[in-house]
Formats: sequence, C-alpha cells, structure tokens
Amino acid sequence: MREFLVEITTTIPEGTSQDEVDRRRAAEAVRAKELASTGHLARLWRPVGERRSIGVWRAADEDELHEKVLGTLPLHPWMTAHVTPLESHPNDPGRADRTR
Repeated sequence: MREFLVEITTTIPEGTSQDEVDRRRAAEAVRAKELASTGHLARLWRPVGERRSIGVWRAADEDELHEKVLGTLPLHPWMTAHVTPLESHPNDPGRADRTR
C-alpha cells in the first residue's frame, strides 16, 4: 500500500444537533479502529489547540484512499481533506529497505 499524509478539517454544519454530532463522533472512533486494524490508518495526530487532524493513511492509490477509506468515515460529509502522496526518503532512519 502507498502512504499519504492527510490533513483533515471537520466543520460541523450550523444547526446540527449535539446528539447527531455525538453519534457521528462515536461512530468515527469505531471506524478509525477498524481502519487501523486493516493497515489503512497508520498514525494520527491533532495539533495542539486545533480542531484538525494530521495522519498517515495507506491505500493502493489515491482513488481508493478517497472512496474506500476516507469516504467511509462517518464525519466524511463534514470534512475537508488535503492529501499529499508520500514516498520513502533515502535518509529516512525508519526506511525498511535501507542498507547498513
């Protein structure tokens, strides 16, 4: 699978009930665990004091990432995602294929 850096900002539409927000957030946590268990969600951070997330996500390609991974998140209709495809850097200390 390829890796992607994904920055997500979630904007809750005005007039949305707190019950709906809570329901979707709970479902989002469940779905995130499922995606992590299948290897699609590798890491996820929230910048201090901000309501956005930055994560490393995995998929076969960008189409699969949007349709079958991010598109399955319960908060997806309220999300704006900026996706950057990643590739290994020759100096990455965690690179699996580096030679010693």
